[in-house]
Amino acid sequence: MVATTDICDANSSFLTTGELKVLLPLFRCYGRRQAFNGPVVTVKVFEDNVLVRAMLESKAHQGKVLVVDGGGSMRCALLGGNLGQIAQDNGWAGVVVYGCIRDVDEINACDIGVWAIGPSPVKSNKKGLGEKHVSVHFAGALIHDGDWLWADNDGILISKHQLSAPS
Repeated sequence: MVATTDICDANSSFLTTGELKVLLPLFRCYGRRQAFNGPVVTVKVFEDNVLVRAMLESKAHQGKVLVVDGGGSMRCALLGGNLGQIAQDNGWAGVVVYGCIRDVDEINACDIGVWAIGPSPVKSNKKGLGEKHVSVHFAGALIHDGDWLWADNDGILISKHQLSAPS
């Protein structure tokens, strides 16, 4: 995997034009994969994780990154240990949650990368409300379904296209 710092260095003109965006450093890293990248699949929900589960259960998204706009809610978790295991089993590269997760020890045992605002022991609602494959806006960036995401200990990047850095 190419480091986010190397992508920024090799594509600095895209940072200037806004084609490459850096998410504000609001997130903590969980899971065994501290670095991951892939095309983005988006979900927008609020304190309800039914669509999150439905997306993670799909085997059609292998190697992709689920980006969950949970509205930044700190009142309940949108991802837990069971969903972390499902994401691992179905080959997701990672999950970024603008909201909370729970079952941190279970998620940390999964071979997947998860970035979230923090933990909450409270489970979410199960009403099935929300939207999938929509543009979301959080952490200073507009993120579209199909964008590319890179995450590592230096931060999270978003671009409309897959980028590389010189080897």
